[in-house]
Amino acid sequence: DTLERDMQETWAIHGVYPSLAWTPDDQEIVYWARGKLWRIHVETARKALETLRRDGNPMPQGPYLREIPFHVADDRRVQPAVRFPVEVSPEKFHVKALCDVSVSPQGDAVAYNALGHIWVRALPDGTPKRLTSDNAHFEFMPSFSRDGAQIAFVRFGDDELSSVCVAPATGGAARALTTERGHYGKPVFSPDGASVVFEKRSGGYLISPLWSNETGIYAISAGGGAMRRIAKHGASPQFGARSDRIYFTESEEAKDADIHRLFSVGIPNATANREDSDERVELESSNATEFAISPDGKFVAFVEKFQVNIAALPAAGRKLTVGPKATTFPTARVSKDAGKFVQFSGDSSRLYWTLGPELFERKLSDAFMFLDGAPDKPLEAQEHGRDISFDRETSKPAGKLAFVGARIVTMRGDDVIENGTLVVDGDRIVAVGPRASVAIPSDARIFDVAGATIMPGIIDVHFHGPTDVGGIIPQQNWAHAANLAFGVTTAHDPSHDTQQFFATSELARDGQITAPRLFSTGTILYGAMGSFKVEIETLDDAKSHLRRLHALGAFSVKSYNQPRRDQRQKILAAARELGMMVVPEGGSLLQHNLSMVVDGHTGIEHSLPVEHIYSDVAQLWKPGGVGYTPTLIVGYGGIWGEDYWYDRTDVWKNERLNAFVPRFVIDPRSRRRIKAPDEEYNTLRSAGICKALVDAGVSVQLGAHGQLAGLGAHWELWLQCEQGGLTPLQALRNATLSGARYIGLDRDLGSLEAGKLADFIVLDANPLESIRNSEQVRQTVIGGRVYNARNMALVNVGRADPRGGAPAHFFWSDAQDGLPMQTTSAGCASCGQ
Repeated sequence: DTLERDMQETWAIHGVYPSLAWTPDDQEIVYWARGKLWRIHVETARKALETLRRDGNPMPQGPYLREIPFHVADDRRVQPAVRFPVEVSPEKFHVKALCDVSVSPQGDAVAYNALGHIWVRALPDGTPKRLTSDNAHFEFMPSFSRDGAQIAFVRFGDDELSSVCVAPATGGAARALTTERGHYGKPVFSPDGASVVFEKRSGGYLISPLWSNETGIYAISAGGGAMRRIAKHGASPQFGARSDRIYFTESEEAKDADIHRLFSVGIPNATANREDSDERVELESSNATEFAISPDGKFVAFVEKFQVNIAALPAAGRKLTVGPKATTFPTARVSKDAGKFVQFSGDSSRLYWTLGPELFERKLSDAFMFLDGAPDKPLEAQEHGRDISFDRETSKPAGKLAFVGARIVTMRGDDVIENGTLVVDGDRIVAVGPRASVAIPSDARIFDVAGATIMPGIIDVHFHGPTDVGGIIPQQNWAHAANLAFGVTTAHDPSHDTQQFFATSELARDGQITAPRLFSTGTILYGAMGSFKVEIETLDDAKSHLRRLHALGAFSVKSYNQPRRDQRQKILAAARELGMMVVPEGGSLLQHNLSMVVDGHTGIEHSLPVEHIYSDVAQLWKPGGVGYTPTLIVGYGGIWGEDYWYDRTDVWKNERLNAFVPRFVIDPRSRRRIKAPDEEYNTLRSAGICKALVDAGVSVQLGAHGQLAGLGAHWELWLQCEQGGLTPLQALRNATLSGARYIGLDRDLGSLEAGKLADFIVLDANPLESIRNSEQVRQTVIGGRVYNARNMALVNVGRADPRGGAPAHFFWSDAQDGLPMQTTSAGCASCGQ
């Protein structure tokens, strides 16, 4: 009972309990606990214990246990935390997350998905233009026909699901080939233009799970008609030289790698009802993530460890293994930093790929000396390609708003205005102060919020949430709506698919989907294993990886499982040079955590794997300005904080949660819940580290880890306050201004001041009296748009609002069992009250 909690409930690669040793005479054990060193005389303690057990008394601290006094005076050099200011909402933004980029076989045009639609741009110079004028659906995955005249793509709507469509490459109305609802993807024309081959997938989670049976690779006539299944498995179909044989990929997770295979199969004729007729594996790679066969079938391009490679493809008649170090046939790396969406020109003489908004191209003769026209030596990889994207105005509403009579928790120090007025013009706050001293513009729409509390929107700096299903972004994402309904207005995701996250973030910035402000590191800089393993041996390696993430919109990166400290330091050095931030994964290793503090990471993500910290840690931590995001909701060393709330509260009865989160997410954890006494929840003790660091002047932030959309952020807030010992105001500051400062957003977010963005929430109860009142959100305001938090109806309809102000509605809404929203409590969609 004198020990502190050990590591056995997470993992303990450096030992379960630190630093146990016998004295040389074998009489005493020396150990560490409670910030001190102790020695216990074993035989004396054993005898005392026998006596106490016989008498039924607990064992007190006795003469067999002695403290070993010690004091350490030490100097350490600590680096300042790497942190840079970020402009949250510029007037214009450059669209960077171009998806499914397709160059015409003739090389005179390029098509891609951006901002939810297909855009076409003439090459080499041209202005991107929409392929269709359809604003009722999203469009994805364009692909040119071999003659360059048509583009096949996927059209998607939340209600209609997917359809495979074809439109003239010059633009115009689209024609649907498929007539059956489904989940379709990656359509491609056959070389002769007679058919289109595509994926049929399953849905679920963010989009309807209906129409998910009989998945595989299908073909359909380019004129429409019946679909025919060609293979029961696979993804990303493509053609080589022949129209009667297709290629497709499949992946398999292995122990130390992700095995990727390229299959081929013949296409049966229209009267033959055969599947998997002569399927065979053509290529295999332990780490490739994309394959592209040249139109003449003589070359293959592949992406491995983010880099683009080309290999000559011999007609071997058997499975070949490809990789950047292969020696059995010619292979060349052609990208400098990274590449995606690899494809060949129609005559197989060039290779194209993209990185963010830039299109790269490389002649095969510049990579292989044996081809005609090759230079004397291979050319260096290009640092930059051709920017094929465009600028877009950031969507924001017009008009003025005044919120009158509320208590305003400004986060300007401890300033709380008891009867205040807050005025918004467009997407910015223009005035905030006591009601008697703030003039309300005559043309402002007035919201009477007397008795309510206004505070900045919650900033979740360690958020994970779904954005898409296989590259299909839903028009209404229930997870985004849930976060907004519970007052989370900004979310930073330190681990997500780079391409799809930033595509979703740009859609939100354009006003076409309703979501918090979305920021991310993109894919983690993972140092362990798998196809996305990041190998950093030099500073140039680190710079290359940071550049590829920055190209799509990342201002931060996540250093994860980089095994050596010098590798982590190289990432930091690159970040300082490139103006990016670094959030590391501590991995439940205190040794790593403290070295990360010393080296100047932006912050430490996840809880420290100890029960308490002492003055040595606090003294070390403060000078560099490194933040702490404890994510107590998934705290190390015991049952997670998330389970505490399932244990102690009837989560499935939460009316607002049921309006925005489906029962298939809520019910399994909340109805079949773990029950445990308080002493089993290590989180309840380790939460005190938050107070110890705040008291020492260290920034602590809120990160809910995406455990339960919306409500999870409040659980994290309550744990910091009720179990961690912070005052409600301190905990609320962690959830707002501290989070904004942590990731460089505080010029625009985190406090209620003139000039900052109008991101705030109106609460029906005062969270300064009880932190549990933070959940009582009446209205969520993000960028000047006011949402009724009970149904996410937009009160002041602005430009490009996808729902015209209507309440949120999801594929499961009509079938949701349990506690429906009542008319009396849903509020008025027109006024938000």
